[in-house]
Amino acid sequence: MNKAELIEKVAGLTETNKKDVEAVVDCTFEVITKTVLSGEAVKISGFGIFEKKSRAARVGTNPSNQERIEIPASNTIGFKVSKTLKGKLN
Repeated sequence: MNKAELIEKVAGLTETNKKDVEAVVDCTFEVITKTVLSGEAVKISGFGIFEKKSRAARVGTNPSNQERIEIPASNTIGFKVSKTLKGKLN
């Protein structure tokens, strides 16, 4: 499911027009993004936790020529699924 399909599905379930649903979805993603980038976790009960994660610098191997390369430290966003949602999957 992509963003447009999500908006269409929510609009149908809530009997709200797509333009209003799109605005809410966009704002939701913006708030989650800004909160995680500030270093704070976003915990959605029954769904999961979005949080900023740091990867340390490390040495890797180029698979095409087996040369060792330095991989710099970086940040990423991680998601941990809640026990409730995980239970529904299994």
